[in-house]
Amino acid sequence: MAQNSILLFFRGKLFAEPVKAYRQIAIGVAITAILLVALATIGVPIWGASVVAAAIGGGLQPYLFRNLRYQ
Repeated sequence: MAQNSILLFFRGKLFAEPVKAYRQIAIGVAITAILLVALATIGVPIWGASVVAAAIGGGLQPYLFRNLRYQ
C-alpha cells in the first residue's frame, strides 16, 4: 500500500487537488526550515535543532493535510 501511494504521489494522481497538497507540503517544509535555522541561531546544537524541528514539522502534517481529498 505504501509503495502504491508513493507511486501515485509522484505521478500526481494521489490527491484530488494536487496544487493544494503541494502547497500544504511547502508550508510544512518552510515551517520546519525556519524552526531549524532559528534554533541553530540561538545556539542549540544542530543535531538537537534538527530533532526538534523535524518533530514539530512532522507533527504539523496531519493538521495541514486534514482537509485534503484523495482520489
